[in-house]
Amino acid sequence: MFKKSLDSIFRTWLAGLVALLPLALTLALIGWVISLLNRFIGPESIVGRVFAALGHPFADSRLAAYLLGTLLLAVALYPLGLAVRSSLKRPLTRLIDLTLRRLPLIGGLYNMADRFVGLLDQKEEADIAAMSPVWCFFGGDGVAVLALMPNPEPIELDGRTYCAVLVPTAPVPIGGGLLYVPTDWVRPANIGVDKLTAIYVSMGITPPPALRRAVADADTAQQD
Repeated sequence: MFKKSLDSIFRTWLAGLVALLPLALTLALIGWVISLLNRFIGPESIVGRVFAALGHPFADSRLAAYLLGTLLLAVALYPLGLAVRSSLKRPLTRLIDLTLRRLPLIGGLYNMADRFVGLLDQKEEADIAAMSPVWCFFGGDGVAVLALMPNPEPIELDGRTYCAVLVPTAPVPIGGGLLYVPTDWVRPANIGVDKLTAIYVSMGITPPPALRRAVADADTAQQD
């Protein structure tokens, strides 16, 4: 009788934990994002000091100067958006091409950031088709990994062709590893980048669509 009572209490407690866990994980993820933003654009960051310098002539308090500087920058983005959407877009793009894109290291970083922002903004000039989710079957028929192929062009290593794939991390897929795997290990996932992101953010709770063997074999035959 006593054992059954303890078992009932434990099951009830476990049900409460399971009910609270999604909310706790959501709050933890939100807290992590806020702390990350505070680290990079908070009052103590380099960007935050720039914001504070913009607002310093109008406010004495450091926090008030930071908030005012942030507000001034946010307001300044509107005329910049008008310029981008108007006929000035092409001259601005040409100016960036003649300056930032030609710098050896900064140009590469800017191109990478521009492609990533283009994916988020769904811009036509962002090569979305070139960055496609794929399945990687290690060993040819072993462990399956859902990854992102940044470039469909294979490279040759020691007489064998390889593809570059990015393997994200869960639950925040903004990092990961760059791997070069044999081309015959790779299959199209037939999903979008948003679906891949949702799968990693959910830590696998959101299942990916099934990959049919017939489709995989047909893709292999086309490549051959």
